[in-house]
Amino acid sequence: MSEQTAVPVVRRVDERHRYEILVDGARAGLTAYRDRDDRRVFFHTEVDEAYAGQGLAGILVQEALTDVRAAGMRIVPVCPYVAKFLKKHDEFADITDPVTPEVLQWLDATLGR
Repeated sequence: MSEQTAVPVVRRVDERHRYEILVDGARAGLTAYRDRDDRRVFFHTEVDEAYAGQGLAGILVQEALTDVRAAGMRIVPVCPYVAKFLKKHDEFADITDPVTPEVLQWLDATLGR
């Protein structure tokens, strides 16, 4: 067998409210969101254990946030991983809004929790 040379692919899956990262066509991880007006509220990011340690979460979130910018939207980082990523990548600071109790309440109602 040859070494793994697959380039990860990130795609937005609007009907499932998430971005997925694929490796060799298989979903390796996702970051989930809900849209509120012009804000994309990210609330969960995960990478399958079989793909851990390959930097896929960073690639996934980078591509997702770049897509948010291209769409003219803003980011609300409820997800701890997205929030941590944004602390290291200030190039998204101009389109990042704070997480507020009101946003958390809205998110809980939207997700039915």
